Amino acid sequence: MVTTLHGGTQVSGLSDGSPWQRGSVRGWDRVGRSSGAVAISLRILEFAAGRSPGLQARACDEVLYALAGAGRVFVDGHGVDLGQDCGVFVAEGRSWAIDNPGPAPLLLASSRCPEPAEDRAAEALPAGMFAPLAGARAPQPGPVAALCDQPRRSTGDRWYCELLDERLGCRRVTQFVGAIPPGRAPDHLHPYEEVIVIRQGHGVLWSGDSQAPIGPGSCIFLPARQVHCLQNEGPGPMTLLGVFHPAGSPAVRYEPGP
Repeated sequence: MVTTLHGGTQVSGLSDGSPWQRGSVRGWDRVGRSSGAVAISLRILEFAAGRSPGLQARACDEVLYALAGAGRVFVDGHGVDLGQDCGVFVAEGRSWAIDNPGPAPLLLASSRCPEPAEDRAAEALPAGMFAPLAGARAPQPGPVAALCDQPRRSTGDRWYCELLDERLGCRRVTQFVGAIPPGRAPDHLHPYEEVIVIRQGHGVLWSGDSQAPIGPGSCIFLPARQVHCLQNEGPGPMTLLGVFHPAGSPAVRYEPGP
């Protein structure tokens, strides 16, 4: 079920509705052009045990985040270990796939910027995803960033860690993990489109004067310059995955005008 709030803000569950399926991959499209986004998207991808079909960042950059599970991600045939709370940058034109040792599924959040105009059936299924061509060079720097390796930055009573940004050549989009203390912060807005996945904690999302409950697995779309705030109603911090386009600093926010 999708809840639409003032200004086009949307809230949905991690796996609400019927998924699409391609081979061993199931997917839930949470945010995209069809839901009012101009450029950013959010989809939840579930990989069963084994080697997945190939996917491609066609006409976009794609950032991934491991919500649960572990395995290896192959970008243009070069494999890197992937664990929970790791981000992956797939630059435009690169192909990628997952090798999941199982038995549990591996769950990823994917954001593409700008969202491709093609539908899922138009995505490439490149051969040899698990065996790079002779002489091929691995992407430099490596495409995976672990949350535990990133510096924690403070902004007021909150903290955030940037995983994927210009350091990895990711210039279109920024991926970060942040924490919100109990209580309600002042209303504010950002100059960019943003998607959020709540990782821990319960509370309320405010968009203008409208509101919706949120908890672990809630997927949120915030249009650019939409006044909003997250209210943490728990005793501990609320943690979230955030991705926004165009890229920038998660600390940038503006007070609403009169």
